[in-house]
Amino acid sequence: MESDILTPTVVPEEAHELKDRARSFANERMAPVAGEYFASGEYPVDVVEAAHDAGLVAQEIDAEYGGPGRSLDEIVATVEEFFRADAGLGLGIVSQSFGTEILQEFGTETQKETYLSAVANGEKRTGMAISEPDTGSDLAGMETEARLEDGEWVLNGEKYWIGNGVSGDYITVYARTEDTDDRHSNHSLILVPTDAPGYEAEPVPEKMAYRASEQAHIVFDDCRVPAENLVGERGNGFKMVAEFFNTGRVRVAAHGIGLAAAAIEEAWEFVHGREEFGRSIGDFQSVQHDLAEMRMEFESARALLWQAVDHVMAGEDAERWAAMAKAKATEVAAECAETSMKLHGGRALLDGERITRVYRDVRMPMTYEGVGAIQRDLIYRNF
Repeated sequence: MESDILTPTVVPEEAHELKDRARSFANERMAPVAGEYFASGEYPVDVVEAAHDAGLVAQEIDAEYGGPGRSLDEIVATVEEFFRADAGLGLGIVSQSFGTEILQEFGTETQKETYLSAVANGEKRTGMAISEPDTGSDLAGMETEARLEDGEWVLNGEKYWIGNGVSGDYITVYARTEDTDDRHSNHSLILVPTDAPGYEAEPVPEKMAYRASEQAHIVFDDCRVPAENLVGERGNGFKMVAEFFNTGRVRVAAHGIGLAAAAIEEAWEFVHGREEFGRSIGDFQSVQHDLAEMRMEFESARALLWQAVDHVMAGEDAERWAAMAKAKATEVAAECAETSMKLHGGRALLDGERITRVYRDVRMPMTYEGVGAIQRDLIYRNF
C-alpha cells in the first residue's frame, strides 16, 4: 500500500522512535520468516533473541531490575507493529515477560531481584497460568488448589492455554488457597519453577493459529514450592489479576489492530494486482466499497485503542475503556480478515498465503483476556 496503515499520528511523539525501531525489526526479522514458523510450529528462538538484543523484550520491567521500564503507550506502539508482521511471532516476543507487571507491583524485593532481573537480562522466560480446561472467563471459579503444608505450597490441578508453560523457567500460578463465601478472596498467586517436583507440562497440539508461539497444558500433582513463593497477600489473587487486566486488554487491542492492518494490506495488494473481465479488480466499485469499509472500521478501532491508552495511563474509567478497545479492535480484525478472504477468492484457500494465516490468527485475541460477552458486561457495568 502507498498509504501508511499504522500512521504514527495518533501515537505520542515520545514513542515515535521506538515505534520506528519496532517496525524495522518486524519488517527485517519477523515478516520474512513468518510463513516458515507458521508451517513448522517451532518456537522462534532466534527471533526472540534478536528482539531481546534490539531492546524490544520485557519492556515493562523497570530499569532497577534491568529492563527499559517503558510506559503503556510505548509498549502499545511496538505491539501494533509486531502483530502486523505476524501474530505468532509477535506473541512469542511479548510473552517473554507474562506476569512480570504483577510481580513488580506486589512481589517482595527478593522475588523481584531474583525473577525480574533474570527475565530482563534474557536469562529466563516466564509465563502466567490462569485459564483451566473447564474454566476460561470465570476468574473466581478457577479450581486449581494450593494448600500450605510444612512450609511449602502444594499445588494440585490443571491449567490450559498457558504461554511458555513448557519452555519457560517459572510460571506465576493463580490457585485457590482459601474457602470463603467471598469468591473474590479465595485465590492467590504463587511463583512455580517449571522444574519443581510435581510440575508436568506439554504443548497444546496442532493449533490452527498462533503456531509460532507456545501454549501449554500444565498438570500439578502435589507440586511443591517454598511458602515464600507467594506473591502479594494471600487470598488477594483475584484483585491483583483484575487490576492488571486493564493494561492487558489494551495490549490485546493492539494485537487486533496489527492483525487488521495486515488483513487490509493483503486485500489492497491483491485487488490492485489482479485482473478479471479485462479490468483490475480494484476498479470495481463493490471492491472499493469493501476496502473503504475496512479502512473506516480500522481507523475507528485504532482511535478507540489510543483513547483507551490515555484513560488507562491516567487511571480514569480504565476498565470501561480497556474493555471497549479490546472488543472493538479484535472484532474489527476478524471482520477485516473475513472481507480480505472474500476478496482473495480461491487464493484464500491456499495455506501458504499470508491472509490465510491472518484469518486463523484473528480468532485468538478475540478469546484471551476475556471474550466479547465479558467485555460487554464490563462496558455495561461501567456505563
